[in-house]
Amino acid sequence: MVMGSRTGAARTRESPMNTLRGLCTFNLWADDLRAATRWYAEQLGVEPYFSSEAAGRGLGYVEFRIGDYQHELGIIDRRFAPPGLATARGGTVAYWHVDDIAATLDQLLSLGAQLLEGVTERGPGFVTASVIDPFGNVLGVMFNRHYLDVLGGARGQR
Repeated sequence: MVMGSRTGAARTRESPMNTLRGLCTFNLWADDLRAATRWYAEQLGVEPYFSSEAAGRGLGYVEFRIGDYQHELGIIDRRFAPPGLATARGGTVAYWHVDDIAATLDQLLSLGAQLLEGVTERGPGFVTASVIDPFGNVLGVMFNRHYLDVLGGARGQR
């Protein structure tokens, strides 16, 4: 058995999946990148820390650093999507930890997001909700007790 991480999680074998160490960038697509940038800046309370001009084709990418681990949330102009990428919503929802799920959901809805799934208790210490942002992306929010436990351990607060 090989120890897998700082949390002491045990791995039973080495595989490419065991090399996934953490979320580094989460990208969304938008037909109107400027509008998406303004919407997310208002929702997040920060401006993007990075923007790129795409080879004379106008603004193509912005990136925010958010959360306790400064994860990167990128928004890409849909013109640069890989060929064949579905434009309809997919079945995957990334959930971002929030401390007050009801207040966060209210804020998202007040900024024009559409409710996908209301506040739902998934188990003790795990509550989710999800919306569709004005640009067609699914955005999940979650109160996650495990996230807080890991965060406390990473900060030496155990």
